[in-house]
Amino acid sequence: MKVNRRRVLAGMGAAALAHGPLRAFALTSTQIGRYEFVSVSDGNLVLPRSFFFDGLPQEELAQVLAPFDLPQDQLAPPCNLALLRNDERVILFDAGAGPAFMPSAGSLSESLDAAGVAPEAVTDVVFTHGHPDHLWGVLDDFDDLVFPNARYHMGQVEWDYWRDPATVETIGAARAAFAVGAARRLAVIEDRVTLFSDGDEVLPGIMAQASFGHTPGHMSFLLGGRSDALMIGGDAIGNHHLAFARPGWASGSDQDPERGAKTRQRLLERLADERIWLMGFHLPQGGLGRVERRGESYRFVGAA
Repeated sequence: MKVNRRRVLAGMGAAALAHGPLRAFALTSTQIGRYEFVSVSDGNLVLPRSFFFDGLPQEELAQVLAPFDLPQDQLAPPCNLALLRNDERVILFDAGAGPAFMPSAGSLSESLDAAGVAPEAVTDVVFTHGHPDHLWGVLDDFDDLVFPNARYHMGQVEWDYWRDPATVETIGAARAAFAVGAARRLAVIEDRVTLFSDGDEVLPGIMAQASFGHTPGHMSFLLGGRSDALMIGGDAIGNHHLAFARPGWASGSDQDPERGAKTRQRLLERLADERIWLMGFHLPQGGLGRVERRGESYRFVGAA
C-alpha cells in the first residue's frame, strides 16, 4: 500500500481570504480496496494529564512515558477523521466536534475543503461512538445539519445507550453534558439513521467490529484485505503512548475501563499478528500506521 502525505492550502471563506492567510493542512491518503482513503483533521483536544494518568502506578508510568517527551501540564491529542470515497460514495467516519465542544477542535470543514470535499457531497456518516468530539459536529452554529444529504449509521447498542433518558443520570456528573448533547443531536438525525450490529456490512466492503468499553457500544470498522486491510479504530486505542505500552492498564477516557482494556489488548494483538493497518482518531501523523510488537507490549509506527 502506497501512502501519500502532502500539505495543501485550504480556503476559510471570503473573510479569511480578504484578511488573513490560507491555512495549510497535511493530508494522508492511500487506496484501500475499492476506496480512496484520506485522513482529515478536526483540530485537537486539550486535556489535563490527570485525565489520562491518575490512579496509575506513578513510578512505572514515568518510565513508560519517558521516551515520548510529553508535556507536564496538559496533552493535546489530535482528532483525525477517516474519509473514504469512490465514484458512488463519500463516507466520513464520525462528524467531529463542531463549534460547541472545545475551541481547539471543530476545524473539519476546512480540512474537507483542503481534500476537495463539500459538505453536501458527503453521502454517509458512520459513527464509531457518541462522544462529543465524534458526534457533535453533525450540527452547525444554527443547529442545521452540516451534512444535509448524508445518511447516518450507528451501532444499535450505542444508539440505544445515548437515546436512553436514564443515561444522563447514570453516566456520572463529569459526562452528563455528553449525554444531553448526544441525545439532542441524535434526535435531529433520527429519521436519517441506519442501525447496525457487530459483523454487519455497514456499507459495501465495510464491516462493523464491536470494540465495546470506551463507550457501551463503541464500534470499529474493517475494510480491504490481505496487506491492504485497514481497521478504523475510533477511540478503542486512544493514544500512541500508554495504550500501546501498557494496553492492560485502565484508561480514564474509557467509560468501562476494565472492558476497554480487554478490547484494547484484543485489537492490538490482532492488528500486530495480521499486519492490519490502523486508523486511530487520536493517534499522531494523521492517525494511520502499523502496530508492532515490542516484547510484551506494542508500539505505533506512523505511515508517513
